Amino acid sequence: MTQVDFHFNLADKLLYACRLARKVYLAGQPLVVYCDDRAVLTRFDQQLWQFSALDFIPHVMLDDPLAADTPVVLTATEGDTPHHSVLLNLGLETPLFFSRFERLLELVGVEEDERQAGRARFKFYRERGYPMQNFDLTKAA
Repeated sequence: MTQVDFHFNLADKLLYACRLARKVYLAGQPLVVYCDDRAVLTRFDQQLWQFSALDFIPHVMLDDPLAADTPVVLTATEGDTPHHSVLLNLGLETPLFFSRFERLLELVGVEEDERQAGRARFKFYRERGYPMQNFDLTKAA
């Protein structure tokens, strides 16, 4: 069963996502980053190149010919992915294909629409009995 980790109260969701992607990559785990909003996914792609002058996180879009050989794959569709270890959700909706993964990282920003969507996703996973962990970033600050 998929382990679901909620990271919430994120002041800068995309920067935090970059740091999580780096952590997963450095741990040697393949990562799929999903967002149904292509504009957000494009901003995340750009931020991966810029967030750290000392880090390189190899990543491509799912439709790239090198996707199967690249440790971090970005997608705006719920198609078949080459990796099934960790899924990072940048979207507001529950990814329908999340149960293919060993672990799901859910990110929730501080804006009200993000919080409401995060609560709905949290309830969805809890009602179905998925093992969950919560990381409140206001407590970490």
